[in-house]
Amino acid sequence: MGGGIYLIQDDDQLVEMTEQAYESEERLQELLEKYPNLLAGDQTNSTTERPWLAISREVIASVDDNLTGDWSLDRLFLDRDATPTLVNVKGSHDTLSRRAAIGQMFDYAANLLVYWPVESILAQFEANCQDLGCDPEQIFERFLGSDADEEKFWQKVKTNLQAGKIRLIFVADDLGDEMRRVIEFLNAKMDPVEVLGVEIKQYVSQEGLRTLVPRLIGKTAEAQQRKGNTTPERRRWDKVSFFQEYEIRQSFEEAQTVRKIYDWVQTKQPLLELQWGMGDNYGGFAVSIHPKTSAPQELFSVGIHGGLQINSSNYAVLAPFSTEERWLELRNRLSDIGLSLPADASERRLPSFQLSTVQDELALTRVIETFNWVVSQL
Repeated sequence: MGGGIYLIQDDDQLVEMTEQAYESEERLQELLEKYPNLLAGDQTNSTTERPWLAISREVIASVDDNLTGDWSLDRLFLDRDATPTLVNVKGSHDTLSRRAAIGQMFDYAANLLVYWPVESILAQFEANCQDLGCDPEQIFERFLGSDADEEKFWQKVKTNLQAGKIRLIFVADDLGDEMRRVIEFLNAKMDPVEVLGVEIKQYVSQEGLRTLVPRLIGKTAEAQQRKGNTTPERRRWDKVSFFQEYEIRQSFEEAQTVRKIYDWVQTKQPLLELQWGMGDNYGGFAVSIHPKTSAPQELFSVGIHGGLQINSSNYAVLAPFSTEERWLELRNRLSDIGLSLPADASERRLPSFQLSTVQDELALTRVIETFNWVVSQL
């Protein structure tokens, strides 16, 4: 145990409070559930008021349809920057080794990215609110404010997941010197993943007063400099830089698939226009069409993180798809390649699929033929 802290009461009496271990890990879990700001949100990011949106406790997922719980996570939060934050809680009574705790957390992270799309996270948030007897809309409004664009926020969550931009937080009353060094090392070297620790020490007086003191671990000057906490220069992408980086992040074979899509776009110019993105999260290219009867609209985008995505709203305003009959035809054709448009054209949706699923020549041909058909209709 460490030293004590001292509380000066209104009558100028000094009350000594000494450090005391929690009765159990469950007690620390309960406190974190009731007081999420114990995660030191004002130090973790730039916001200070209600920085955390609780998604669920004991998040469980499975690699199959039986939902047998192949892995579970103590807590999942989102911050105001839409960064998924995975929390692993261990009390001082827990005998799990440092290496096991770290391995378990990275197992959580890998499974979250693979088996938990943003739709599942949203559904879990709503289910959690229902269990607590809360209105999800009211919770979200208190989190971001009444003027917040909820759809834009969840899209940003999706973008962060695709980019691997997540935060891992180890919580304990005492992490220990070795664990602190590991956290600081990982946070300084990993990008865009952020690895932090939070020690939440409990101090109790003889009179029964209690105070909780969170301490953030890992946000060193080296880590902040590497992760660009000052204003970073936005990366400008082009054909050479994109395909070089794509091979590194994904694979040579998948990059060849994207090259074929890129080459197809070139054959359709000037009807189709290709624009390169800026910044790491928006690295890639967007393909827009210039029909004779309407303003240019984006058909799809290809991201550096391996996904092809469309915006249903762009298609809804394009003739002939603005009619119900033709919208249904479009919906059926895009569904065949894994892009699920809403039945109601007025509903905005951002369907996508991973390009790793169309490396087969036949699957890729079907994708290109589908967009060929779209272009011919316009």
